[in-house]
Amino acid sequence: MTTNVSLTPELEDFTRLCVETGRYASVSEVVRHALRLMQDQERRKAAFQTTLDAARAGTPRELDLVLRDADSIIDGRR
Repeated sequence: MTTNVSLTPELEDFTRLCVETGRYASVSEVVRHALRLMQDQERRKAAFQTTLDAARAGTPRELDLVLRDADSIIDGRR
């Protein structure tokens, strides 16, 4: 699949720098990595929102369990 993406000059410079320094093999690889990070962030946000919704709904839970869940979501372990 081929997709064209327009980047701001700053983002284009950044992606080129990532490739030129050898951090990534191509601009496509940079974009794929960025999208994976966005997916992970969305997953964490949804998990955190679920925890908050359960707390707001009055689901009985110990505070330390809620905080432990929140920490694990933030740290990416969930």
